[in-house]
Amino acid sequence: MNLSYWEYKSWLSHIDFAIIGSGIVGLSTALELKKRYPTSKIVILEKGVFPQGASTKNAGFACFGSISELLDDLKTHTEKEVLDLVRLRVEGLQILRARLGDEKLGFKLNGGYELFSLKDKEAYDSCMSSLGYMNQLLAPLFETSVFSTLPNKFKFGAIQPSYIHNQFEAQIDTGKMMIELVQLAQSQGILIINNCCVETFMDDSGGVNIKTSKLEFKSKKLFITTNGFSNTLIQKDLKPARAQVLITKPIENLAVQGTFHLDRGYYYFRNIDHRILLGGGRHLDFEGEQTSEFALSQPIQDNLDHLLSTVILPETPYEIERRWTGIMGVGTHKLPIVEQLSDHVFCGVRMGGMGVALGSCVGRSLSNLV
Repeated sequence: MNLSYWEYKSWLSHIDFAIIGSGIVGLSTALELKKRYPTSKIVILEKGVFPQGASTKNAGFACFGSISELLDDLKTHTEKEVLDLVRLRVEGLQILRARLGDEKLGFKLNGGYELFSLKDKEAYDSCMSSLGYMNQLLAPLFETSVFSTLPNKFKFGAIQPSYIHNQFEAQIDTGKMMIELVQLAQSQGILIINNCCVETFMDDSGGVNIKTSKLEFKSKKLFITTNGFSNTLIQKDLKPARAQVLITKPIENLAVQGTFHLDRGYYYFRNIDHRILLGGGRHLDFEGEQTSEFALSQPIQDNLDHLLSTVILPETPYEIERRWTGIMGVGTHKLPIVEQLSDHVFCGVRMGGMGVALGSCVGRSLSNLV
């Protein structure tokens, strides 16, 4: 770009901290750095018009894992690792709520519910028999029982007779959250440059040389927080995972209220503005959904449509208003990667589909590495 003196001086000179990605992790990192270094110059680089991955595209669950998810994690993680993971998620949500306040978050403690299909009786029985064990495992964090059972009060179709209820799960308004985070960052003098995709960077003794699709400049430190897109910049146990979502038009007298999980969390839905938001299904095609492309997959969308009509709203007329996709970052391990990669480069990635819960905590941990 043919930059003016003012453009270079105001935006691109004497940068202390450059951050790739203006999602929850990137904005949280910037806010934590500004708290620790009030006079620092911080620039966030965002390749999209909005935060491009999942921060503005998620379902708005303030959750830390359904019982079947946590039991599934225990197959590949130790009890301590699972407890540490839940602790990080809980702490991240606490930081987020303290930073913005519940009203600005649209935070509603309506509880979470896990449903089990009629054909999934084995998983249902396993989770029911594990309630006491899981409540005991999580007791150091919550000091009371997290999970209990409730009858099918919302009259969902083709499911087992009881839900597993999580009293601590809540909803947020994703759009409100991100607007508030952006405005808070900007109010503290943090600069955000949109439509600016980082292509390469080079660490040297004086800092990091950064080349983007439009600009080249230098920063003393660089933070990579682009989660599912980060494998184009760093080599870690990390890959993109596409999440597909749909939302209905407003439904009169909609009784459903809360956040809901089905099939180990691979399906999830909630109420919002008298609508049903439903997402998931990537387990139907793990390989095909391991992509950073935002396109919709018709087989998965058809599967979501079937779930909506037969399980969630079996007797309620509805129309679909919108469909979209988001890109998560996953790996073989559920704990996020928070590391110093070189003298001047750091990364906070691999949220594992839990960016709302983990993002603020990862941002704080990243700032502490400096």
